[in-house]
Amino acid sequence: MCASRSPTIQTLTVFVVVFAVQSGVRLVAPAAAVGLFALAPPLAVRPWTLPLSVYAHANLPHLVSNAVALLFVGLLVERVTTTVRFHLFFLSIGMAAGVAQVWIGGLFGPPTAVLGASGAVFGLFGYLLAANPVTRAVVGRLQLSRGVQVALVAGLALVVTLTTAAPGVALVAHFAGLALGLVAGRLHLLRTETQGTNNRQPV
Repeated sequence: MCASRSPTIQTLTVFVVVFAVQSGVRLVAPAAAVGLFALAPPLAVRPWTLPLSVYAHANLPHLVSNAVALLFVGLLVERVTTTVRFHLFFLSIGMAAGVAQVWIGGLFGPPTAVLGASGAVFGLFGYLLAANPVTRAVVGRLQLSRGVQVALVAGLALVVTLTTAAPGVALVAHFAGLALGLVAGRLHLLRTETQGTNNRQPV
């Protein structure tokens, strides 16, 4: 696939463009740099931050870490879906993870702002983990009930989320993104109808 047509590379490009705009705003009006890009309660006051916060990052290390993770998993997932589905999935999971972080996090502490693509990237990881042939074969042989499968999804998402625990990390967003990605992977939401006729490895 041509790099310019890769949804992963396209998403990375958006990361860089948004970060450049953030840097410019930070130089001109430092106080506005967070408010214009970060998702924070009440959500209705700055609705544009719902999608924008998915592509914005707090600093260069934050951007680089998410970019590397996206490059690793995105190039694998994009092979089994279309550009439009990839972008819709990434944005939808990212926004849902951000909202979960703001709402649920606010129940256990002071309201906080959130920005970054980690929830969406965790969604891609969850999709890749749940939709690959090995996982399908194992789950199929075990013949697990729906309730047990739900418990496994929640448990796996919790374990993986806790491994990323660190000060300032949006753990609720990580959990939500991964859990939604696992469910989407089990349902194969990103697969195209013509996938079975091509030579790509199904996921």
